[in-house]
Amino acid sequence: MEMWIRALKAARASAEVSQERLAAMINYSPSTIAAIETGRRRPTMPFAMAADQALGTAGLLAELLAAANRQESPSWFAPWRSIEEQATRLRTFEPLLVPGLLQTEEYARAVLTGSGLHTPDEVERLLATRLERQALLTEEEPKLFTAIVDEGALRRVVSSRDIQRAQLGRLVELAAQPHIRLHVIPADAGGHAGMAGGFVLATLPDGDEVAHIDGVFGQVMDRPDAVGIVGRMWDVLLGEALPERASLELIEKLGSEL
Repeated sequence: MEMWIRALKAARASAEVSQERLAAMINYSPSTIAAIETGRRRPTMPFAMAADQALGTAGLLAELLAAANRQESPSWFAPWRSIEEQATRLRTFEPLLVPGLLQTEEYARAVLTGSGLHTPDEVERLLATRLERQALLTEEEPKLFTAIVDEGALRRVVSSRDIQRAQLGRLVELAAQPHIRLHVIPADAGGHAGMAGGFVLATLPDGDEVAHIDGVFGQVMDRPDAVGIVGRMWDVLLGEALPERASLELIEKLGSEL
């Protein structure tokens, strides 16, 4: 991150752009620019991309930030992150929260802060990594992404009604994209196979599948028998979930009630 901060300062100096001017150019506050340049706040990928465009650095800041995020990812998460990047298709089930790849910045920060497990610096580092990973769904050839979310996760107000409302609106926006599909298991479905916890299924280019089982540290599973069980759980949950249109109607309804 020290290298990234030096690169930002050098780019500003080369372009003869002050902190205040850069803030106005990319629609951030001068205090945010100052906090980032002094290391008190971690830059996010949207910030780096906006700074690249404003300063004419041809994607350098975004590339450096992505490298820093990969280097600083928790060691237990590194194997899954590599699999996630290689995958052509991702299928995820979440019983308690909106899936990380679909979270707004404000919602993600609230989740990380609300856990009470991380210092402010750790929150900003983890947040930056999460937002950078979301490029998997916006890159030139994005992953095929299908999510099943329990209605309870959508009703749970993580921090404030405004943040939750914006998050639900973001889900509706994302689901309009052809490579993203979203299903909701309604509350009246009762007990279901996913109550034990969330998971992700990744399909690799050769057709093999690998599963990530949620937990404090997460667990990567590639044994065919274990992946097969997770695959059957996915099929059962998809059968319990509402169709796409009905799911989006429910999400919009929940948002209007906040």
